Amino acid sequence: MTGGQMADRLAEGVRAVPGILRAVPGILRADLLTVARDPLPRMRWLGRLPHGHAVLFAVVMGSLSFAQFQEPTRPGTIQGPVPMIWFVVLQAGAVLLALTRPIAAWWLSTVMLLVTALSVEDRLPSQLLYPWNYGQIALHTFVLFLLALRVRPRIAAEALVLTLLVGALTSSLATRTHSDGVDEIVVSFTTAVVVGAALRGRRVARTRLVEQEELTAEERARRTLLEERNRIARELHDVVAHHMSVISIQAQVAPHLAENPSDELKENLAGIRQNAVEALAELRRVLGVLRSEDALADGARHAPQPTLDRLDELVGTVRGTGITILTDVTGERRPLPPGVELSAFRIVQEALSNVMRHAPGAEARVELGYQRRGLTVRVVNTAPDRPAPPSPGAGHGLLGMRERAAMLGGELTTGPTPDGGYEVTAVLPTHHPAPSTAATETAEDPV
Repeated sequence: MTGGQMADRLAEGVRAVPGILRAVPGILRADLLTVARDPLPRMRWLGRLPHGHAVLFAVVMGSLSFAQFQEPTRPGTIQGPVPMIWFVVLQAGAVLLALTRPIAAWWLSTVMLLVTALSVEDRLPSQLLYPWNYGQIALHTFVLFLLALRVRPRIAAEALVLTLLVGALTSSLATRTHSDGVDEIVVSFTTAVVVGAALRGRRVARTRLVEQEELTAEERARRTLLEERNRIARELHDVVAHHMSVISIQAQVAPHLAENPSDELKENLAGIRQNAVEALAELRRVLGVLRSEDALADGARHAPQPTLDRLDELVGTVRGTGITILTDVTGERRPLPPGVELSAFRIVQEALSNVMRHAPGAEARVELGYQRRGLTVRVVNTAPDRPAPPSPGAGHGLLGMRERAAMLGGELTTGPTPDGGYEVTAVLPTHHPAPSTAATETAEDPV
């Protein structure tokens, strides 16, 4: 920064001083002219301070303050002990008021400091700190501490500065010479404000941390809800999309299965197929909003789900579309855990749906291999005899199959075969190992 720039900055600062000074009274009025209720916050280290310790402290320090006052030694000063009692009671009462209304309590304590210093100066021994005695200093220190625990640091600093200004004023108006205790007073008041502000900052930070943890818990709950919707979307895709594809294929091949179909029949079947294709596209578009590419797999299903007992029904339905399907079961067929049964059925269902959509005219083979500790599912199709129509939307077939296999700690392998067909092989353990992400893919999801 050049000398000219520094001079310009300095000039700007000087010009801003009058505006700042004009704003100070308004700031002080907004910060300190209030009797708003602000109860003492709950803090573990405070114990039961609002109910006992503060009262005990006010009584002890008030008694000390009263004992340190002496009878006046000059004519014209306040006579008798009664006024002293009221001054001390009000000063000590400021501590109790600070438990609920800290700013109002600070004003009361500050006024009492000013009044007692000017009215009963002759009652203070010259060896005590001036302008106040030890009891008064302790009481006001505690009031400043309780104030700093509740208000912003700026307000606490303003109260501290005004307190010190009141002390300077009473010192300048004093008619007697007392021991110089300014340093001790400044250190006592400043320490109370700094410690109180630090504890308040710690409490505020902890409160914000709790709020952030609550927000995190809410976000986690929202994320869990989205994941649940993803699971629902996958189930909808597996079930609804499969049946819509079957409807579309059946409507397409039905005219070829009937002898001399009428034009009306062809038109109606064409309309059915067109509606099925459009509904499938809209379904995938809606489900695409609910699904995410990295959604966690979870096999928990609360509604009845199909098992391998319905495999023959599934194969028969697909055969009705004109596709040749062979089935082969090896090993001893037995009931498997529900998660394995469901995943195996869904994998076969999705693989056959892919065959119908992407391999028209191909033949398919479904193989189930029962082993002692698992099940192998293999669906393979030959090369299609004609190009497949474009598939509307982005499919999630292979992703869903992979998630179902990973859910069980199994593996999924997909990819083209040497003869131009496609193969899906899943190895599903039945001993429920930890979930694995070992599923591999050798080709992009064609769905």
